Formats: sequence, C-alpha cells, structure tokens
Amino acid sequence: MTWLFDFWRSSIGGKVTMAITGLLLFGFVIAHLIGNLQLFGAPTLINDYAKFLAGKPVLLWIARIGLFVVFVLHIVTGLRLARQNRAARPVGYEREATIVATYASRSMVLTGLALLVFVIYHLLHFTLGVTNPGDFAKKDAGADGHDVHAMVTASFSNPAIVAAYAAFQLVLFFHLKHGIQSLAQTLGLNHGRITPMVQKLSFVFAALVAGGNLLLSLSVLTGFVKVTP
Repeated sequence: MTWLFDFWRSSIGGKVTMAITGLLLFGFVIAHLIGNLQLFGAPTLINDYAKFLAGKPVLLWIARIGLFVVFVLHIVTGLRLARQNRAARPVGYEREATIVATYASRSMVLTGLALLVFVIYHLLHFTLGVTNPGDFAKKDAGADGHDVHAMVTASFSNPAIVAAYAAFQLVLFFHLKHGIQSLAQTLGLNHGRITPMVQKLSFVFAALVAGGNLLLSLSVLTGFVKVTP
C-alpha cells in the first residue's frame, strides 16, 4: 500500500483524488436533493422515504461511513494541494492567469471549510437533534416515528434557520461551480472551444443543486409547503 500513499502524495495523485472524491460527493448532493424534493409531495411521501432508509440500517451506515471517508479525504487532499501551491508560488505575480488561479485555489479552501461547518450543523440539526430539539422531537411524535415532514417544515418555518441555509447554499454554489471546472481541467478538457462550455455548464449544475436546496427551505417559509400541525 506504500505505492498508493506515495501516489496520493504526488501532485498528480492529489488531483486524481480530488477528482474522484469530488465526483462521489457531487453524486451524493444530487441524490440527497432528489430525495428531499419529495417534500413537495404529500407528507407520507418523504416520511415513507425516511422509513425505507431507516429500515436498512446496515446499508445506511455503510453509506454514511463511506461518505465520511470520502469527505475527509477530499478535505485533507485539498488542504495539502493548497499548501503545496503556496510553497511553489512565485515571488511576484507577472501573469493575470497566476493571480486568478491562486485566488480560485484559495477560495476553494475557504468554501470547502465553510461547507464542512455546514455539514456539521446539518447533522446536528436534522440527524442528531442537538440544535433544534423541539423540531427534532416532532419526527418521533409521528405515528411510526418517521415524521420527517413535520420536523423539516417546523425548522424551515423559522426565518433564522432559512437564512443560515441560504447563506451556505451560496457557498455551495461557488464551490461546485469551481469544482466542476477544476475537474474538467484535470481531465484535460481545457481546450479553447471547450472551456467556455464547461464554464456555462458548471454554472447551470451548481445553480440547480444549490437553488434546489434553497427552494426547499423557501417553499416552507413562504407557505407553499404547509407546515405539519
């Protein structure tokens, strides 16, 4: 396994790791969004979905542990690459591309760390019930203990919570947009004709994911999705 560690520590290995883990995390946020969009249906829809997941604890915990490993690996690798880039940075900036690349790299680190804070908050909120125990208790108060609709709508009826989620979705948008562009560059898709299309697609995909998540919270706050009594 030494060769694998050495490969990970190399510049190319680090970029490959970021690409693979980034793809896996991007797939997760899309799947997560699709599951949560059931909030727009009848309350039983998302409640049955939550009950289905809870009914497969082994698979659920395998997925959680695997996602945790991927997330940590993504963050650690990103911090290491950023540190290597700073160490190799030239003394003066003579080219505009260098300034842009350095700013993009720095912003990815900052938005990545901000998203780490959001993930922790999100888990404390909806998974562990630490931040809003009153709303979390509504889930267990349901007929079968899986009233996720009541928990989510109660939380998103709070303007402060919606504002916090909105701020983090903006961060997610910028991180995804640049992450998709970085992935394309790693794959060698940085040709003059392809780059503008990649930039547009990265904007669209990032807007759909972040916008979809934001829409969920705003739909409850504005009354489009009714709060479970």
